[in-house]
Amino acid sequence: MPHRLQRTISRPVEVTGIGFLTGADIRLRFIPAKPGHGIAFLRTDRLHAPPVPALVEYTIPRQRRTTIQRCGVTIEMIEHVMAALAGLAVDNCLVELNGPEPPGCDGSSRLFAERLLDARIVEQDQPRKWLDLARPIRVSGDDGDQSVSGEPGRDDALTISYSLDYGPASAIKPQFARVRIDPETFLNELAWARTFVLEHEAHALRAQGYGRRTTARDLLIFGETGVIDNVLRSDDECARHKILDCLGDLALIGCDLRGSFEACRSGHSLNAEFVRRIKLVHAESVWPLAASKAA
Repeated sequence: MPHRLQRTISRPVEVTGIGFLTGADIRLRFIPAKPGHGIAFLRTDRLHAPPVPALVEYTIPRQRRTTIQRCGVTIEMIEHVMAALAGLAVDNCLVELNGPEPPGCDGSSRLFAERLLDARIVEQDQPRKWLDLARPIRVSGDDGDQSVSGEPGRDDALTISYSLDYGPASAIKPQFARVRIDPETFLNELAWARTFVLEHEAHALRAQGYGRRTTARDLLIFGETGVIDNVLRSDDECARHKILDCLGDLALIGCDLRGSFEACRSGHSLNAEFVRRIKLVHAESVWPLAASKAA
């Protein structure tokens, strides 16, 4: 998306549902915010809890999800909400919730996106800051099989591709997807892609106390012969969901990001490390230049 004005929503809207991790009944509200506010999460169930900015500086280590924390107040699994806001180019919004995580919905961003559209997205009177990737950047996992890389793009756009390959013995077949991100492609190609786990991983999570009210109807669970008690929305739904996750995690940089990004078997922790690396590399060059251009 080229140079543009900041955006918010015209009125509050809410999403209700069950939290995948805790099994709690969650009420989430999207609330309009003034220019420069950014995205922040506020837990209404915690007395005097401060808003937690959705920035990489506030992330804490977690497996299989993106979590932010401030002053001991934690919000788990924010990536699907962040993907909806980033995909629809909503820059300023307070996300209120009465529990430690957003509702899981169907494991995708679709319901969050529908509610944001119901609220009507409106332009504000200040320009949006952006960052053009200035040179190639790459981070890799400890095993060498996971990586996230980025390079300058050929236009004013954010493009994300994902290669998924868990090996020949996995019930999830190798997949590849690439999406040039804008609100239309987000809605048509990403918002509906659901989170997924292997059956033995689901059993392990339940043994740890997670997902007590979640069934195979609520997300994609893969057994030895394929999806259990559910149907794929596309043959590459898993790769598309991983792009959805990457989009939500890249939004933790706090501005529009432009370039071409490729991920291979990456997860949330590696995505966050990649965002930190971008900020480090661009701290003295493109970052202030982007701000001055937008102004």
